[in-house]
Amino acid sequence: MSPNSQTALTRADRALTTPRPLVALSAEYAPATRIPAHRHHKHQLLYAVRGVMTVTAEAGRWVVPPQFAVWVPAGMTHTVLAHGALSMRTLWVAPDVSRRLPRLCGVHLVTPLMRELVLRAMELPRLYNEKGADGRLVAVLLDELAALSPAPLHLPWPRDPRAQRVARALQRRPANARTLAEWARSVGGGERTLARLFARETGLSFGAWRRRMRLLHAVERLGAGVSVTAVSLDCGYESASAFIGAFRRELGVSPARFAASGWGDRRPRQADEGGVRPLAASSA
Repeated sequence: MSPNSQTALTRADRALTTPRPLVALSAEYAPATRIPAHRHHKHQLLYAVRGVMTVTAEAGRWVVPPQFAVWVPAGMTHTVLAHGALSMRTLWVAPDVSRRLPRLCGVHLVTPLMRELVLRAMELPRLYNEKGADGRLVAVLLDELAALSPAPLHLPWPRDPRAQRVARALQRRPANARTLAEWARSVGGGERTLARLFARETGLSFGAWRRRMRLLHAVERLGAGVSVTAVSLDCGYESASAFIGAFRRELGVSPARFAASGWGDRRPRQADEGGVRPLAASSA
């Protein structure tokens, strides 16, 4: 683990013991920094001010571009990987502070209001006055957290070993163009059986799952500074224009604009499925 990661975890331990409903921390990570599997007794909002990160848990993977944040429920074991230099802002939220907070892990667009609230929360003293202006700011921030809406930046993970073999192979090589029937023969199952497994265990058809996987892989690679043309080939698109069209349809912005500055004030299409329930004892 890098020195930055160790320092961040030490500060996180302090935040976890602070007797306040919400505590804010900032951290900077070098490219390719990996925070190993861990979990907390508080909820966590990880906000990517700059850079792209991937949060991985037993049930899936969440890719977090600039100006987005991922909500990690208390008790969910997860890892964090930085793609390129990462500037992160973290909120730690006591699990009993509100019943309206999200119950599922998910990636969310950070609105201009929430961004300013988060940045202001970074300036609060550790033991701020809960009855004064600081406490009122925290109350507004908690209201904003309760109103979060998920973006389509989650890749749910199948549980069946046959479907998992297919998923792992596609993650290793996103450009793989095998048909569902070819995959079924490869893993020793029928085409209909494999289709049912993906639909039942991920909430997505096999084709939709593969498109989502390629999209998230593209976001990660763009965040690491790879060119649009190289990413389109890496993801299996026949041309850069086909990749640009698919990226824009899903996320409402071109890959070039994303690579330059993130989404800004553009709002992507909301996800049909927001995430997974917190896991009491899972491994990443």
